[in-house]
Amino acid sequence: MSELYVGLMSGTSLDGITAAVARFTEDRCELVASTTCPYSDEQRSRFERALGGPISAAEWARLDVDLGAWLADAALTVIANSGVEATAIRAIGSHGQTVWHEPARATWQIGQAAVIAERTGIDVISDFRVRDVAAGGQGAPLVTLADAILFRASHGVRALQNLGGIGNVTVVADVVRAFDTGPGVVVIDGVVRRLTGLPYDTDGRLARSGRPLESVVRRALTDPYFSAPPPKSTGRELFTADYVTAFIDQCRGASTADIVATAVALTAASLADAYHRFVPEPLADVLLSGGGASNPALVDAITRALAPRTVRRFDDVFFDGEAKEAVAFAFLAYRHVHALPGNVPSATGAAGPRILGKLTPA
Repeated sequence: MSELYVGLMSGTSLDGITAAVARFTEDRCELVASTTCPYSDEQRSRFERALGGPISAAEWARLDVDLGAWLADAALTVIANSGVEATAIRAIGSHGQTVWHEPARATWQIGQAAVIAERTGIDVISDFRVRDVAAGGQGAPLVTLADAILFRASHGVRALQNLGGIGNVTVVADVVRAFDTGPGVVVIDGVVRRLTGLPYDTDGRLARSGRPLESVVRRALTDPYFSAPPPKSTGRELFTADYVTAFIDQCRGASTADIVATAVALTAASLADAYHRFVPEPLADVLLSGGGASNPALVDAITRALAPRTVRRFDDVFFDGEAKEAVAFAFLAYRHVHALPGNVPSATGAAGPRILGKLTPA
């Protein structure tokens, strides 16, 4: 029997909320509808101010509740777009917004589930990461189980590379592995916003017109994170506003286009370095998803960096890759409802399989 779920995702890039309605059976999924609700400048600035801290407990509490309302609006929008009745939705899986992630110690996502449940009238599963962390895991990546069950290759080993604010890869082999490769678009977007005021490099035009500074890329790759073995995860705790400032300073004298091209080269080089160190097996293909997969300059740079491996966009094999992470959290909600584990211990390092998330009844 198939069931309908909604997945909600707000990622490290702070672009907006992605919402998806998906239909699941045990090992299959169908994307019914998806939408992205962009954050306004004011909403994004509230996140950036909070993440840059410190802010008061009152500001955190208000942002938590307000984000719950924004997530609820996104859920109602995608349900309306899907053409299905809200009463047909079994549950909503909401990732919320990560505001602190300290692997194997603490992780914190906001976006009040009670507000989502109250406004939608639908059960909500949220706060997925903390149980894996409590079990000694990284709490990330959590898309791994969906990658392994729903998006595996029919033959051979597939790598599913997400390019959100942070990049993460799932290697679907006999033993499934996953880890954060480093920056996805967080440095690229940070540079573009700082130097141009634009939210991102539309169609990669700035990067295409620039020349990367390879010495800056090589210096960036000496950060201990890149050589640390998996399981590992990272976030804006490493790739902060100060990191972006230092990155720009290291490119002093270069044009804006050159600096953006250098940020693109960093993401591509970090992927190549991670695959060289930690993904030794031959790959049937590499599928790119997330916002970065819509940047032609980044896709081209990754394709060159990972050659001779076959690199394709997730969209060309399954469905809109922008919706993939939202679908993954809808799948985790499906697993929670059916009392099935949602983590992959070989990827996160947790002590064992755990049912992820907390239920907030409607």
